[in-house]
Amino acid sequence: MSKFDYLVIDIGSTYTKQRLFSKKKLVCSVQSPTTIKNVQQGIAKGQNFIKQKITESEIDVDNILASSSAAGGLKMVAMGYMSRVTAKAAKEVAMNSGAKILEIVSNEDPPSYRIQILKETAPDIILLAGGTDFGDETSLLENAQLLADCKIDGIVVLAGNIAAQKKAEQILIKANISCVRVANIMPTIHQLKAKEAREVIHKEFIKQITQAQGVNLLQNQLTNDKIMPTPGAVLMAAELLSKGTYSQKGLGEIIVVDLGGATTDVHSVVPRLADLKTEEIGLIVSNEKQVSYRTVEGNLGMRISAMSILDTVNPKGILQKRQITDEQTLKSFIDYCKEVEENPEHIPKDKQQYQFDTFLAETAVEIALKRHAGYISTYHDPVTGVVPGMPVGRDLRNVDTIVAVGGIFANRTQQDCKNIVKNALKDKGTSLLPKEPEVLIDSNYLLFTGGIISQVDEEYAFDILINQFNKKIGNC
Repeated sequence: MSKFDYLVIDIGSTYTKQRLFSKKKLVCSVQSPTTIKNVQQGIAKGQNFIKQKITESEIDVDNILASSSAAGGLKMVAMGYMSRVTAKAAKEVAMNSGAKILEIVSNEDPPSYRIQILKETAPDIILLAGGTDFGDETSLLENAQLLADCKIDGIVVLAGNIAAQKKAEQILIKANISCVRVANIMPTIHQLKAKEAREVIHKEFIKQITQAQGVNLLQNQLTNDKIMPTPGAVLMAAELLSKGTYSQKGLGEIIVVDLGGATTDVHSVVPRLADLKTEEIGLIVSNEKQVSYRTVEGNLGMRISAMSILDTVNPKGILQKRQITDEQTLKSFIDYCKEVEENPEHIPKDKQQYQFDTFLAETAVEIALKRHAGYISTYHDPVTGVVPGMPVGRDLRNVDTIVAVGGIFANRTQQDCKNIVKNALKDKGTSLLPKEPEVLIDSNYLLFTGGIISQVDEEYAFDILINQFNKKIGNC
C-alpha cells in the first residue's frame, strides 16, 4: 500500500473537493456533491473516487486537513461610532475569520434604524466597536444599551475603546447577552488591530460548521483538529506566494482573483507596506495600506449571481465593448444569464454560450479588481486632504503577478484563461491596477490546499503551489 503525505478536503456549499499529495506533487484531484444532511457521505464518495484512481483499497495518509465554506459564514453586523471607520474595521476583522458582513450601522444612524437592522438580520455575531483607546466612551455604551434593549440572540464581540469595555460588558451581561472582550480593533486613528477579534469569530465559525452532521467525525480524523474558512485558506496561500519561505523567495506583490458561481473574491498582498512608519500610513479610514487585503463582491458570480452582473453593468454595454450590437445576441445573452442563474450546474453547450461565459468572467473580474484597487483622485476634499491627481486607496500599480482561480479557470485552456484576465485589465481608467502583470492560472484548484498545508509545513505548501505554475524561484 502506498503512503501519501497530505489529503486536503474542502467542504463547499455545492461541491466537496479533495486533493491528495505525495512528494510535493498532486497525485489525485476529485470533487463530489456536498451532502448537506451528512457531509461525511460526500467525503466518503470522493474518497472512493480517489481509491479507484490510485488503485488502492485504502488511502494511507500522514496528514488530513480541511477547510469549509458550506455554512456560508457567520452572519455579522458591525456597530461603531462612524460608519466609514466601522466598515473599514469590520472588513479587516472578517477577512479570514469565517464571518460574512450583512450590515454596518453606527451612531450616525438613528437608534430606530439600528434596532430595525438587528431585528431583520438576526446576526450570529455583533462586532461592537467604537472609540479609540481612552477616547470617546459614549458610542460603545450607547450601542451596548441598545443591544441590551433589543435582547438579541447573537454573541457580541466587544472590540472598542478599552477603557469603556468593562461598563459595556456589564450592560450586556445584565441583559443575559453573551459577550467576549478583545483588544480594540482601532486603538488609534492610524492603527487596525484585528487579530484578537478575528480569532474569537473564527472559534464561533468552527462551532457553527461542526453542528452539521458528520463534521465532528471529520474533525476527529484531522491532523490539527481545525477546519479553516476557505477564503482564509486562499488568503494565506496568497501571502505565502508573495512572501516566500525561510529558504525560498516569494513572488513579491501579488493579486489573487477567485471567481466563483456566486461571488468574486480579490486578495492582494503588498509586502513593502509592512515597512511604513505610522505617520506614513495616514488615517485608517482613507487608505488601504494593510499588507494583506481582501474584498468580496457578493453580486458578481458566474452562475447564482449572473443576473446581478447585468444589474451592475448594462448588458448592451458589455456586448458593445466587444463590437456586438445586434438585438438578437443581446436577447440571447440576457436569456443565458437567466438560465445559468436558475441552473447553476449549467455547462456551455455551444460556441455562443461559451462566449457568453467569457463575457461574464471578464466583466466580473474587471469590476472586482477596480473595486479592490484605489484610484487617481479627480476631486478636492479639504477634510481628508485629497486633491486632484492624488492616488487614493490601494495602489496596485507595481504588482508583478495575478493568480486566477475558480471554475472557469479550471476548465479552459491556459491561454483562454490568461486572456480573460488581460481583457479585464484593458480599460483601467483611473484605477490603480497593475501595469503589465504576469498572469498565472490555478487550473487544479490548489490555492486553498496551499493555505491549509502552510499551517503545518510552509516549504511543502510553497512548493506544490509554485510547481503547478512551472515557476523557478531563487533561494533566500
